[in-house]
Amino acid sequence: MKGSSFKYALRQRSSVRLSRGISSIPRPSKGSSSSSSSPSGSVVHSRQYSIFNSPHPSKPPLYGQPHPSSHPHLVKSTELTPGIPAEEYESRRKKLMDSLGEGSKVICMGGTVRLMSQSIFYRFRQSTDFYYLTGFNEPDSTLILEYAPSTSRGYKYTLFVPPKDSHDALWEGERAGVEGAINIFGADEAHPNTSLSSFLPSLLSVSPGQSIYASLPPKPSPSASSQPFQPPSPRRRSSLLKLFSSSSNSTELNPTDPPHLLLAAALSSEHVLPLEKPIQKIRMIKSTLELKMMKQAAEISSHAHTKVMRMAKPNSKERDLEALFEYECIVNGAERQAYVPVVASGANALVIHYTRNDCVLDQNDLVLIDAGCEYNMYCSDITRTFPVSGQFSDPQRDLYTAVLNAQKECIRRCTIEGDVTLSELHRASCGLLLEELRQIGFKLTVGDVERTLYPHFLSHHLGSDLHDCPTRDRSATLVEGNVISVEPGIYVPYDNRFPKHFHGLGIRIEDEVALTKDGPLVLSANAPKEIKDVEGACQGLLE
Repeated sequence: MKGSSFKYALRQRSSVRLSRGISSIPRPSKGSSSSSSSPSGSVVHSRQYSIFNSPHPSKPPLYGQPHPSSHPHLVKSTELTPGIPAEEYESRRKKLMDSLGEGSKVICMGGTVRLMSQSIFYRFRQSTDFYYLTGFNEPDSTLILEYAPSTSRGYKYTLFVPPKDSHDALWEGERAGVEGAINIFGADEAHPNTSLSSFLPSLLSVSPGQSIYASLPPKPSPSASSQPFQPPSPRRRSSLLKLFSSSSNSTELNPTDPPHLLLAAALSSEHVLPLEKPIQKIRMIKSTLELKMMKQAAEISSHAHTKVMRMAKPNSKERDLEALFEYECIVNGAERQAYVPVVASGANALVIHYTRNDCVLDQNDLVLIDAGCEYNMYCSDITRTFPVSGQFSDPQRDLYTAVLNAQKECIRRCTIEGDVTLSELHRASCGLLLEELRQIGFKLTVGDVERTLYPHFLSHHLGSDLHDCPTRDRSATLVEGNVISVEPGIYVPYDNRFPKHFHGLGIRIEDEVALTKDGPLVLSANAPKEIKDVEGACQGLLE
C-alpha cells in the first residue's frame, strides 16, 4: 500500500510540473506540439490534438429507447420499434377501439421500475399491453384512448409520459418527453405523467352507455404479501368510489391522489371493466411481423441450446450451462431471458420449476434445460433433455423416446382444420403417454399419469408474455396466428409402483408451434430433438 501511494504521489507531482511548463521533460518532435514564450521568458509547450469523427455520432441517444437516428443497427428508418412499423401499432389500437364499441375509453398504465434492494433496480421491462398498443418503452407512462368517430382515426390517442428533466438526463439519459410522444409515437396529445391525477377524474366520469376499460401496472409478484401498492383504507376507498357514482361530483376527489389508487377504486366499481380480456383477444392472433420476431427468438434460443449440449461435461455446474445459454442469446441479439431458466441435472428434473441451478453434473445424469430468450419483446420457450455423457443409456433412451413420440403426435394435431383446443390436446397427450409408458414396462392404473408422472398441463399460449394471454379459455378453438407451446414430460419418482431403472429420471421436450393454414409450424425446429441429433450435439458433431 505504501509503495502504491508513493507512486501515486509522484504522478501527481509530475502532472503539476507539466502544468507549470517545465521544459526539461522530453517532448515529441513530429509536429504534435507547439511552443510560445511566457512573460517570464520560459517556453510553454501546448499539445495539438486530432479530433476523432465517430461513425456512430448519436451518443448519448436523444430519446429513452432505440430510434433510427441513434440505433440504425436495431431500428430501420421505416420502423417505430425494432421490427415493427408505426402502422402496425396504429392498426392494433384501431382494432381494440372498434371491438369496444361506441363511447368507449381505455386507460392503460405502463410498467414501473422494480427494485432489487434499497435503491438498486432491475433492468426495466415495459408492461406488455401498454407496449403492444404504443411501442413506448419508458417507465411510469399511461395510455388513454377515447372513442372519437369524427376524427380521421376514429379515436383520440393521448400519452402521459415522463417529462424531460436535465437532472435525470445527466444520471439516466434523455427521454422522449411530451414532444417525442407526439412527434415520434404519434399521439394526438401528450402530457407530463405528473399531471395524470388531475386528468383522471374527468376521464373516469361515466356517461350513460359509455364503457371504460382500465389496467393497473403489472404486479411484482403473485404473492398477496408483495403487491406494489397498499390498497386504500375502507374509509378512503369509499370516498374514492364516490367518483363513480352518477350522483357524485368529481371535484370531491383529491387531485393529488396517486393514479393507481384512482384506477384501483375505479376497477372496484361496476362502471369500469378490466382491459385484459379485450386486448388479449387481439394479441392472441400474431401478425406476420410478430411471427417473424418469434421465429428469430426461437432461432437464437435453439442455437444456445445446441451450444449448451456441447459444453456439458461431468463435474461442470448447472450454473455454467445457464451462463453459457444467456451469453449465446445476448451476443446473438436477444435483450434478456424470457424467464429464469431451469437447468436441472439428474433427479433435480423431478422438480418442475427447478431454478436454483447450483448442483454439479454427474457422468450418468440427464440434464433438463427449460430456457428461452426474449427478442424485441417476444418470448421463446424451449425445453430439451440430453445426456451429460453424450450418449443415452438404455432406460434413458426408452423413456426419452416415449416422451418424444407423444410430443410429435401432439404437434401433428395442431391444425386449424381440426377445431382443436388446448384442453383436447392435453387430454390427447395423457392418453399418448399412457400407451407409450405401458410399452416400456410401466404397469399403470387410472390417474397415475396425470396425478404423478405428468402433473402439468401440455400447453400455453406464447407471445410477448411467456404465458401469453392467460384470460383466454383453454376450451377455445385454436385459430390461425395462435402460437402455443407443446411440452409433455414424464417425471419418475423413487416409487416402487414404477420400474426401478427409470427412478429419478425427468424428461420434458418442449417446442413452440404456430398454427398456420398450411399446418403446424415449429418455430424451434433447429433445437436438437431427435436422439441422433441430441447425441451429435453433445459430442460436438452438430453445430
